[in-house]
Amino acid sequence: MISRPAKLRREHYSLAIEQEQTAFVPFEDIAVIVLNHREITLTHPVLSACAEYGIGLYATGSNHQPSGVFLPFLPHSRTTRMMRKQLDIARPLAKQVWASIVRRKIENQAACLKLCGREGVDRLESYARRVRSGDPDMLEGQAAAFYFTQMFGQGFHRGQERWTNSALDYGYAVLRGAIARGLVAHGLHPTVGLFHDSEQNAFNLADDLIEPFRPLVDLHVGKHPANTEGDLSPADKAALVALLNVDVAMPQGRMSALSAIEYAVESLVRVFEEDSNNMELPALIGLQPHRLEC
Repeated sequence: MISRPAKLRREHYSLAIEQEQTAFVPFEDIAVIVLNHREITLTHPVLSACAEYGIGLYATGSNHQPSGVFLPFLPHSRTTRMMRKQLDIARPLAKQVWASIVRRKIENQAACLKLCGREGVDRLESYARRVRSGDPDMLEGQAAAFYFTQMFGQGFHRGQERWTNSALDYGYAVLRGAIARGLVAHGLHPTVGLFHDSEQNAFNLADDLIEPFRPLVDLHVGKHPANTEGDLSPADKAALVALLNVDVAMPQGRMSALSAIEYAVESLVRVFEEDSNNMELPALIGLQPHRLEC
């Protein structure tokens, strides 16, 4: 995340960040770059390197919220084939997959309440158990209406202009871009969703897959409330970006949220290629940063 004036250029296999001093970061170690200052310039070779190494490059708007993302499309050789499969998926299968996503989202919301010491865990777990194919009972919406007031207090709603919502929006935007990056890297088109299908949304599929990851942001915001109701500070934004490195539980074991996104996308590819409804989705376990074992 770059929040001060800088010039970015490519130096062989590294990103050179020119400020008071020049720092070099190998491209192969970068998953996401967030440009969060009006006086940042970058060269065309930097964009080419982002495409080559599969790096998601975010630009923020005047409100310092992520407003655009540069995604690498060319590395995957089967994009057209995968898009046809996305368009041709059987509706019963799509509804089963959506039910799996909604169920895990609500389970993670219940886990979030428990980790924050809030009431209402049993009610959310009941909602999760009752999710059916396609979620015809709209349990996702019922759970959300109950969950957010339990997490952030009676009277809270997502339309309010306040620090909490700014933090949630920022964290969700980072996750959304990381998921879109993973979808494109695996040949999927983020516009063609399973459940979300807005003609004005370029990230319908990303908005499907993000759902079980959202409570990770909620947990961080719930445990780190702002001292004031002003704008997000640079430290706030850096902490929200760093959630990509927080551990979640997957069938393969504990791993960072960024790695979990890759496994979740791979399981989604199998949905389209093998007509499988066996989605691999994250389970919320806390806010422990991932540590590499040597």
